Formats: sequence, structure tokens, C-alpha cells
Amino acid sequence: MSTIMGDATATTGLPEGQAPDTAQRSRRLAPATWPYGLLGLLVFAAVLEVVPRLGLVPERYLPPMSRIVAALAEEAASPALWTAVGETMKAWAIGLAIAVAAAVLVGVIIGSVPFLLAATSSTIEFLRPIPSVALIPLAVLMYGTGIESTLMLVIYASFWQVLIQVLYGVQDVDPVAMDTARSYRLGRFGRIRHVTWPTALPYIVTGVRLAAAVALVLAISGELIIGSPGLGHEISQAQSGGAVAVMYALVVVTGLIGVLINLVFRMVERRLLAWHTSVRGEAV
Repeated sequence: MSTIMGDATATTGLPEGQAPDTAQRSRRLAPATWPYGLLGLLVFAAVLEVVPRLGLVPERYLPPMSRIVAALAEEAASPALWTAVGETMKAWAIGLAIAVAAAVLVGVIIGSVPFLLAATSSTIEFLRPIPSVALIPLAVLMYGTGIESTLMLVIYASFWQVLIQVLYGVQDVDPVAMDTARSYRLGRFGRIRHVTWPTALPYIVTGVRLAAAVALVLAISGELIIGSPGLGHEISQAQSGGAVAVMYALVVVTGLIGVLINLVFRMVERRLLAWHTSVRGEAV
């Protein structure tokens, strides 16, 4: 009886003795945290407004927040900003899609074959820590200053984020469930679909969410250093032209894009994993 209760607790993600409806009511009654986050942003903006005006930091290095917001509004009315945003998001989306597809395929194959996992583990541990920015000279040598160079950096950095999570997910498969699938004479693809994939999916979604943030960082960095079209290139141009307020405004745009990407992937994660205890246990 205690074993059944323990299994039920693990399945629902609830503390022992707490009914599902009680947990749902407690989640609905939990205080919202977004006002605190908004308050933190307002305090941060106020600090950025006061610090340069008090002379603690020269305005030529850090303009007041009001000037940054004014520059941001001016840039938002310019088609050049949205063209740069489009270029950055194109490099981000293409690179992330290629990295995720390749990492999931390679991760499932390697993780499902113990010999391949043992043979490639040292190679993965050697290649994974190499910073993508260290590949910039190679990328420029191979592809010049086009979007292909930025894509190379994005794909390389994002690939490892997803691959490691896929390998963890495949290794987390319950041996009893796999043996049961074999006893029902499910083929390799059947076992991957019905046993491996549901177990690895939460890991994969986490890896994709992490890779999405890394891909944005590398897209901006590639454009900033290599000079390929996008927000990074516009930031570099503003800095070299002495338009400091515009430079900070573009940095704010990159931050807003990062927040939006994280929110979107969080929402997708909740929908894809609505059946999983990690999502059902989250406060609404």
C-alpha cells in the first residue's frame, strides 16, 4: 500500500497526503511574482538614470536612461532597425533548427548504442568546451563575412547544448520499461518512439531552450566581430560612430529579444510537457 502511494506521489508530483485539487487551489492562490520583477527593472532603470547625472560615470560612456529610451524610440521608427532584427533572427532560427535536428538524431543514435556512447564520450568532452568565438578565424576563412560564418558559430554552440541533454535523456530510460517493450516484440524504432522518446523529451526541451539563448548570443557576437548583417553589426557601427545612446538602445533591443525568446520557449515547454510532473507541479 505504501508503495502504491509512493508511485502515485511520484506520478502527480505532489507531496504525500496532498490531494490534487488542494494543490491546484494552492497554486491558484500563490502570489504572482511578476510585479517584483517589474519593480526590479524600474529600480535598475532609475539607477541608470541617476548615476550619469550625478557624474559618477561620464555621460559619454553611459548616457542617462531617458536618452537611451529616446534613442530606442527613434530607432524603432527606422526600417534599418527591423531589417537588422530580421537578419539576426534569420541566423538565429536557421542555426538553431539545424543544430537541434542534428543533435537529436546523433544523440538518440549514440545514446541507444552503448559501444558508440563509450567510443565517442572522450571526443564529445574534448569538443564541447571549445568556445565558438575561437572558431571565428576559421569561419571567416571558410565563408567570409556572410551569414554563413555566423551560422557556423550558432550551430556549433547550440549543437552541444542539445546533444548533452539528449544523451542524458536516453540514458535515463527505465530498463524495466525497455525490457517490457522488447517482450512485446517492439522493434528498435518502436522502442525509440514509445519508450525512449517520452523519457528523453523533457531533456530535449530543456536543451532546446538553453540552446535558443546560446544561439542568440552567438548570432549577435558573430555579427559584432565578423561584421555580417544584423543587430551585432549595427551595435558595432553605432559604437565606432560615437552614437553611444543608440548603441545602448540596440543592446536593450537584444535583451528584449532574449526575454521574448525565453518566454516563448517556456510557453512551448509547458504545452509539450503538460503531462510531465515538472510542469504540473509548477505554480500557475
